[in-house]
Amino acid sequence: MSVIETPNGYKLDNSGKRVVFDPITRIEGHMRIEVNLDENNVIRNAVSTGTMWRGLEVILRGRDPRDAWAFVERICGVCTGCHALASVRSVEDALGIKIPPNAHLIREIMAKTLQVHDHVVHFYHLHALDWVNPVNALKADPKATSELQQSVSPHHPMSSPGYFRDVQTRIRKFVESGQLGPFKNGYWDNPAYKLPPEADLMAVTHYLEALDLQKEFVKVHTVFGGKNPHPNYLVGGVPCAINMDSEMSAGAPLNMERLNFVFARIQEMVDFNKNVYIPDVIAIASFYKGQLWGGGLGALSVMDYGAYPKVNYDKSTDQLPGGAILNGNWDEVFPVDAEDPEQVQEFVSHSWYTYPDETKGLHPWDGITDPNYDPKGPNFKGETNNVENFDESAKYSWVKSPRWRGNAVEVGPLSRYVLAYAQGVEYVQEQVNRSLATFNQMAGTNLDAKTALNSTIGRTLARALESDYCSDMMVDDWNELISNIKNGDSSTANMEKWDPSTWPDEAQGVGTVAAPRGALGHWIVIKDGKIKNYQCVVPSTWNGSPRDYAGNIGAFEASLMNTPVERADEPVEILRTIHSFDPCMACSTHVMSPDGEELADVKVR
Repeated sequence: MSVIETPNGYKLDNSGKRVVFDPITRIEGHMRIEVNLDENNVIRNAVSTGTMWRGLEVILRGRDPRDAWAFVERICGVCTGCHALASVRSVEDALGIKIPPNAHLIREIMAKTLQVHDHVVHFYHLHALDWVNPVNALKADPKATSELQQSVSPHHPMSSPGYFRDVQTRIRKFVESGQLGPFKNGYWDNPAYKLPPEADLMAVTHYLEALDLQKEFVKVHTVFGGKNPHPNYLVGGVPCAINMDSEMSAGAPLNMERLNFVFARIQEMVDFNKNVYIPDVIAIASFYKGQLWGGGLGALSVMDYGAYPKVNYDKSTDQLPGGAILNGNWDEVFPVDAEDPEQVQEFVSHSWYTYPDETKGLHPWDGITDPNYDPKGPNFKGETNNVENFDESAKYSWVKSPRWRGNAVEVGPLSRYVLAYAQGVEYVQEQVNRSLATFNQMAGTNLDAKTALNSTIGRTLARALESDYCSDMMVDDWNELISNIKNGDSSTANMEKWDPSTWPDEAQGVGTVAAPRGALGHWIVIKDGKIKNYQCVVPSTWNGSPRDYAGNIGAFEASLMNTPVERADEPVEILRTIHSFDPCMACSTHVMSPDGEELADVKVR
């Protein structure tokens, strides 16, 4: 094709060398990226394909809405709980159910625990290896590593030369054994890796620390929700009872011992965020100052529903306020309403689904999930799903194309932080400004918030800052919960409308959640006590969407545009940018042929 300019301002040119990366995600492998490189190895066209179908909407038809949370929670085992929370909120919205204050606080603690756990795991175990070279850590001087650690985070207790020497010995044995696991097949000799050995050793050490701590964080879910992954939820509140006189035993109500246990885990999150996570992101960024700030363009058009209300049912108390910013204009924030059919719509002109009129989008309450996957179509060869290159002018993804008032927007921690910063949230402004001051001092630069956040590392920093904010908010939530209990309020559920005989013949509702990867919405239509329609619009649908009918490209595709690549066959730069979104395409069921055979078998190295 000749150069095409999209309505959202990108010039696409697929005339250069086409390179395919499939799978590209570390979290699960159902995502494919194709790019066109010009003669200077600069990306001039990007194509993002979701290679897996999310079929939960179809499975839920005709089921009891009180059970929906247990189905949709299985959409993902990583961001476990956020889909259940969105689901119970949608049902409660439809039926007019108001949950008790204690239930709100417990749900908030569970949701924020998920944010911290997910953000920590994302950075250290899914994203850091795009910047950190574990093999290079073997060359580090443990004494110099200790000095680096104490300079970037003097309050972290584990920073002695002996400590880093012991970790280095563990790494050496690991490498020499040949059992490299997640470190195998990395591009460790690629010149795009810039960290000195001491920074690599520090980061790999914290990789191991985070691996131990993350299993402690999620114990909060087991206290309130019975298990992890997939903790239990309840339409009308939470399933855990409070009884300060109960003895500690399996299945017993919450008592002070259990609540103190939760607070100890919260304090671990606070300490790790402040002493390890944020300092690591800033330190790593300082070594990549010329590459990552300003690369992986994003945050020009952003959207979120709002998150973390201090007072339930009062959106004005959201500690991260919602809204939409278009084309980088931080001076104008548009209000967002998930119920407005003119605001949230999904298109399928380039997705493997069928609409009656594919030139128009559908609001989720009217949404249709009718798969239209043709193995003999223009994107396939013969009878099989053997695709050399997708044709982006046709249907090329299982991901739909959500749009806010027709605009392709980015969602996620970066969007929430841009919106909060632009709307004057003091906590967020102080966090961002303090982090940038530290970075500018370390790197000898003078970046402002708008320039810094609009980048790959800005996206990663926002995630770390949100993790920090969530752990601090949990301290307040816990204190308020304890205060309520001391004042005699132990209610955790409102079951007045549990019986379907109390429901209207037909109702519809929406539940929104600030999921770790961005704005999550579940829309439900209930008729005669059963689910008539159910639609989930998940964060990676917003970010990973293919082109829409008007030609707008989604956030993944836009973020890669004009990115220089050092080596075309070792796409470190592409990994950094895409992984900074923490894409998760697992909101689907496996694609099967009519006779039940798998259409594709992809082996991951």
